[in-house]
Amino acid sequence: MTTHATPVQIREHTDLSQNEISEIRNFTNTVSSADGLSPLSEHVLIHLHHGLDPLSRHFLARDEQGHLVGYLHLDQTDAVAGAAIEVAVLPSERGHGIGSALVREAITAVGNHSIRLWAHGKQAGAHQLAQTLGFEQVRELWQMRRSLFAPIPRPKELADVFIREFVPGQDDQAWVELNNAVFIDHPEQGGWTLDDLHIRMAEVWFDANGFFVATNAASQLVGFVWTKMHGGLRHKHHEHPEIGEIYVVGVAQEYRHQGISTALTIRGLEYLRSQGLPSAMLYVDQDNTVAIELYKRLGFTHWDTDVMFKRVSA
Repeated sequence: MTTHATPVQIREHTDLSQNEISEIRNFTNTVSSADGLSPLSEHVLIHLHHGLDPLSRHFLARDEQGHLVGYLHLDQTDAVAGAAIEVAVLPSERGHGIGSALVREAITAVGNHSIRLWAHGKQAGAHQLAQTLGFEQVRELWQMRRSLFAPIPRPKELADVFIREFVPGQDDQAWVELNNAVFIDHPEQGGWTLDDLHIRMAEVWFDANGFFVATNAASQLVGFVWTKMHGGLRHKHHEHPEIGEIYVVGVAQEYRHQGISTALTIRGLEYLRSQGLPSAMLYVDQDNTVAIELYKRLGFTHWDTDVMFKRVSA
């Protein structure tokens, strides 16, 4: 346990009680509602919902009354890229050094090894914190958005490729294999197991009707688009306005450049619009220029940026 100049105490946990998990989830929802976006990635939220990762460490900052005012998640599962951290502080408590104190605790815990820091949204405070503590920017993840009131283009006819809804229990294994082939080098989307898929299928946001696959004449999966819906009355624990998401789009290597990605994305947008949602969003790496140009043609524009910083070992 560490005490800092600010009236907070930081305690490290390798395990959390159910009460502490609920407290962190409520804390995250409060920060999300204030900022308009989650301070934690899906990976972290999944583990808080479905069971803690034994290689994760948790740093909780509490004020003098014991209220949770800051949280840092330390992920040590990637021995090659290094540990990754995500940090959040209550908006009312920012500017008092709590975020810096949490990150310094994580740096000390990792020791003389590289460490990565995710900042969700281009918030000046996060960038200043990263720079002050010796981190350098290494990756940008764009969030793009478009209105669902605006016209959605009509897709071209696909030759011998058909789009249908994903069938849980029937398509699971084939989808995992295709996903891992499409995203073989991707840091988050690649290397999934059936368990990874099923955990997400158990989430409150999962909707099989908004999950589409493309098949060839032999009924083999060659592409997919997966949508999500956030906020509003559907998900009462998220108080921000409703928005749809093109969660992930993938097409097998040998079927690319045939308009399948475009057709799948359009199908996803049409579904989100049919649910009465006003707008749609997606995430894409800033250097994935091919995908960005596709999304621009479909009416998406750059909205915000998540940034990864890295601090190399001393």
